[in-house]
Amino acid sequence: MEVALMDAKVGVVVVRFPDMRREVIDALQALSDPDYQRRVWVDRVYPQPGYYDDLTHNINLLYDDTSVAEDPYGQVGVTLESDEEAAVMERLVAVLDPLLDGFPAELDDAEVISRPEWAEVVKAAQDAVRIIQ
Repeated sequence: MEVALMDAKVGVVVVRFPDMRREVIDALQALSDPDYQRRVWVDRVYPQPGYYDDLTHNINLLYDDTSVAEDPYGQVGVTLESDEEAAVMERLVAVLDPLLDGFPAELDDAEVISRPEWAEVVKAAQDAVRIIQ
């Protein structure tokens, strides 16, 4: 098991995969912003040519690509810097998992983000963004 390195100057954990961390932060920001979700995921108004984003992309990134949703504490030193970051990810997953498991697979992004339960995901993602930056 690798031990996370501490930056002696500022006392923060240096993660092994900073680019993956940036992707996690981007996904959290997308999940935390209902206006972005409507504009990009539903209306497909992208910020620049060649850009693409949707709910599935962000879910896959958190669960499959980085495993930060599957094992947040195991990602400390990998893509997360602290147990505090892992704890907010765990809270996000606690509201996201039942929602994803309870929705029919054929729902599109507009239908998912229109559900009343989606507000809990947005709130948990906003909390995560405040901690993970």
